[in-house]
Amino acid sequence: MTWPEAGATDTGLLVLHALRCAGTVSLARLHAITGLDESDVESELIDLGADGLVTRLSGGIPGWSLTEAGRAADSERITHELESAHARARVTAAFERFLVLNPELLDLCTAWQLRAVDGVMSANDHSDPAYDSRVLARFADLDRRAAVVCAELSAALPRFGRYRVRLTGALDRAASGELEYVADNTGSYHVVWAELHEDLLATLGLQR
Repeated sequence: MTWPEAGATDTGLLVLHALRCAGTVSLARLHAITGLDESDVESELIDLGADGLVTRLSGGIPGWSLTEAGRAADSERITHELESAHARARVTAAFERFLVLNPELLDLCTAWQLRAVDGVMSANDHSDPAYDSRVLARFADLDRRAAVVCAELSAALPRFGRYRVRLTGALDRAASGELEYVADNTGSYHVVWAELHEDLLATLGLQR
């Protein structure tokens, strides 16, 4: 296996690992996840496909997905990245802080999707702007604390910096009225958070 030079951006790993964390996804979503131009993502997918590491699916959920060989290659390359940067202790410490915040995020998503009406829990139809505003304010408070964790992670491994961009973008869009960016969109705060959780587990070689 040939590794990129120290400090170089391994765009192939960014694409491969995005598939590891997000599952079967489209080219456009890989662009959103990695921040790479779609043409660069497509070029990497072609190379990874030639190596038997990814496959393009049609029917069911169309998009690109890892093969078993791709999953094994991602694990090997992510471990190499972590150990080469001597970042395991720092990523582990940040992950422990992430786990403290995770239950709060899940509670906030529940509060966003459900609310008590006359003492009965019902789907939140977002007809009460004051209620939604209170929940979004709590998301913003959580996000300020999550920013500290993201900063620790990106200092350890720069590729984690993309999560800060995506979380901030999702919350900004929700605050501007695009409410699906809280929990009901592939680019939503909840989905990006879940991908970060999966990334941390995969990076550290842990199971849920």
